[in-house]
Amino acid sequence: MDPVGEGLRGRVAVVAGATRGAGRGIAAGLAEQGATVVCTGRSSRAGDPSIASDYARPETIEETAELVDALGGAGVAVQVDHLDPHQVARLADRLRAEYGRIDVLVNDIWGGELLKGPPPTWNTPLWRQDLDAGLRLLRLAVDTHLITAHFLTPLLIERPGGLLVEITDGTADFNADTYRISVFYDLAKTSINRLAFSQGHELAEVGATAVAVTPGWLRSEMMLDAYGVTENDWRAAFTERAGHPAAPPGFAYSESPRFVGRGIAALAADPGRARWNRRSVSSAELAAEYGVTDVDGTRPDSWAGRRD
Repeated sequence: MDPVGEGLRGRVAVVAGATRGAGRGIAAGLAEQGATVVCTGRSSRAGDPSIASDYARPETIEETAELVDALGGAGVAVQVDHLDPHQVARLADRLRAEYGRIDVLVNDIWGGELLKGPPPTWNTPLWRQDLDAGLRLLRLAVDTHLITAHFLTPLLIERPGGLLVEITDGTADFNADTYRISVFYDLAKTSINRLAFSQGHELAEVGATAVAVTPGWLRSEMMLDAYGVTENDWRAAFTERAGHPAAPPGFAYSESPRFVGRGIAALAADPGRARWNRRSVSSAELAAEYGVTDVDGTRPDSWAGRRD
């Protein structure tokens, strides 16, 4: 499938948490189909530094908006701390004033990567966990999605056909019988799948759709830096180099952030998207359904055989 098209021309999408990783990839995938993409997040080139991301990273929402423009969409960067209801309410007011409605809302807000900890700290029992860090992770992972949906869903249901996508880690089936890193992380990622299920129940009555989507093993900016590679030479990660560990074999099935973005863009452009309502799916499932591929022409599936 040619990723460049007009399937979403005239549609307004909000990607909450578009600074980097899956959020940036989703914004890019929507841009390839001509959408106007409002890119929100805390890391801003010209915004308020007091609400910047917990990560000491260079990526900004302005960079994502510029990428949207370059790929054929229309990018708009808005700095928002999605834990602050007042800021999200202001975002909703601005969107209503400028567009009157939104057609797609993607909740990709996370920000808990550092709180999750490195692999040697995983599988630590709850009673040995840092309680403040764990509760902060839950707030970043769950409260942000609830706050954002509360204020922006009214814009999504202004006319029938709206799509709400909740981004998580792991499908509902996978997470149901797999312990995920820690009690806090496990609860966060399982909760988002259920959130899409619950929202789908409510949205069906007003002609809208909610879906939970998980990427596979994502070659995010942070992941690539961890292995000392770039998207252009990511396969070199299998060789250990000074200061960087060698990637495990499962990394061969990893995907670029654009892969999940292309799947979600195809879902948004599908007139029959309501058939996905309340479901929990992976980027690979969307790719297989809609015939999209990653930037290198492959169709990876890191969930197949439970590679993690």
